[in-house]
Amino acid sequence: MKRELPLLTTALIGLFMILSFFVPHEWVSVPADFLQATAIILVAFGYVLGGANVLRVNLDAVSKRAPGWPYKVLLVVALLVTVIIGVLDGIPREGGFLNAGTRSKWIYDQVYSPMAATLFALLAFFIASAAFRAFRIRTAEAAFLAIAALIVMLGRVPIGDRMTAWLPHAFQLGTMQQWIMDFPQNAAKRAILIGAALGVMATGLRVILGVERSYLSGEE
Repeated sequence: MKRELPLLTTALIGLFMILSFFVPHEWVSVPADFLQATAIILVAFGYVLGGANVLRVNLDAVSKRAPGWPYKVLLVVALLVTVIIGVLDGIPREGGFLNAGTRSKWIYDQVYSPMAATLFALLAFFIASAAFRAFRIRTAEAAFLAIAALIVMLGRVPIGDRMTAWLPHAFQLGTMQQWIMDFPQNAAKRAILIGAALGVMATGLRVILGVERSYLSGEE
């Protein structure tokens, strides 16, 4: 029963959730809503466990003076301060979480957002550098990919429009990169998303039918 009961529970709940998409009756929709709320609660506990694990790992590194331990102290302090302020801002008498004027909103706007923007700005240079090293234009397809990437990167910044301002509007870098993003890029992205969705459905069916058992203590 140690293996069969989790498999049976997973199969029944999975089939019931699939059934809820096709049967609008309250006998199905109400329990389905309850199960979805339960899943959200489990995810919330997962965040708590994840935060506790972050504290455990980093405090252990700080106590052992591992390389880079001052940065781990900063991480722990930032985590605790953010969580405490978020909890206090979530108290009804002090306003909602991330509402305008709250301390959590200030931290998000003045600390998190600038750091995230800086990180993504640096990431763009790393991606461009890696792409330059990885590209080997030996085929026509690779040449088209490199040209499209160059047009998009230049067309996304103001200097791209200034470089081609003398050309007709249809041939300016900003116009061409927008066309690439709207049509070829969107078509490829949707194909990838459809493939990923089919993969998720296949994996879900494998779990429901008991074919995939890796969540049972690593059993295949």
